[in-house]
Amino acid sequence: MDTPARHRVIGSLESVDGVGVVRMEDRFATRIEDLWAALTDPERLARWLGEIEGDLRPGGEFRARYHASGWEGVGRVDTCEAPHRLVVATRAADETDETVVEATLTADGDGTILVIQHRGLPLDNLAAYGAGIQVHVDDLAAHLTGGERCDASARWNELHPAYQAMAATL
Repeated sequence: MDTPARHRVIGSLESVDGVGVVRMEDRFATRIEDLWAALTDPERLARWLGEIEGDLRPGGEFRARYHASGWEGVGRVDTCEAPHRLVVATRAADETDETVVEATLTADGDGTILVIQHRGLPLDNLAAYGAGIQVHVDDLAAHLTGGERCDASARWNELHPAYQAMAATL
């Protein structure tokens, strides 16, 4: 029996060297170039993720504010290998430690598999990060199919218990 999309949990959590890692993996029914553009074009990012301003080329720095989570901070593009791999370092406005977000895209027939790993997260909030990152991926999926962003708070509340259960096993 298929699980309705709104109940699917696509992420996993782990602890590596005392810091948290959130990993998301999903398949999207779109070409790799389209998914890459949704992840790297500022106008498209603004539709599903948030406002991004600055230099999005390798070595470039940017400022961001995400719609769903309200996260605000700065980032740096460390790796940009179109259309397969993007690595950015981010730091919340009130933090000093960076985290690393790596997106890997793989063509899969008429679709694309996206794997996102967010590394360097605090273990005590890992479940919250897992739920929040999946809300962003859900918004990406909606964008790719012409839909609207979800009710982030309601979706986070649906997802958080599953991520809490995962975090409890670390």
